[in-house]
Amino acid sequence: MSRIGKNSIPVPEKTNVSVADGVLRVAGPLGEISKAVHSSVTIAVENGEVQVSPINSSKLARSLWGTFASHVKNMIKGVNEKYKKQLDVRGIGYKVEMQGKDLKLSVGFSHPVVVAIPDGVEVALEKNLITISGIDKEAVGQFAANVRAIKKPEPYKGKGIRYVGEYVRQKQGKKAV
Repeated sequence: MSRIGKNSIPVPEKTNVSVADGVLRVAGPLGEISKAVHSSVTIAVENGEVQVSPINSSKLARSLWGTFASHVKNMIKGVNEKYKKQLDVRGIGYKVEMQGKDLKLSVGFSHPVVVAIPDGVEVALEKNLITISGIDKEAVGQFAANVRAIKKPEPYKGKGIRYVGEYVRQKQGKKAV
């Protein structure tokens, strides 16, 4: 029994949730998101609430029950308030700048790294702070993870790209005798 899936999800005002032909659509003040619904799960919208339930009691259906309930919650929250991730670029000579619709990172390589910003994701720069925002939680989180993976923070000086608030454990390094 899914603890997340068995609870009904309230739909706030100014938000419209509909399911048709195996596609879930959520529209709100900030935009619209759609997602394909797996055939092992049914989603019903009634009386201002969304109810997710499994088709049968197979292991796949039970595992997707809570997963799709979380997806629906995230979609409803996303169309009402944007998701936001912040990345901090630390290191001497490390810098970030916009190049048209791309993000140009100079992070210690012999060449600058150019990353294309996906649709539905907005990027704002303030010195060496990258703010990634959007209505789709998956797209925002995945783009932030892709940017961070370009130069992860290293354990000796802490140089690299890290999430704001992320703690990087420092190693001691070599000792001079």
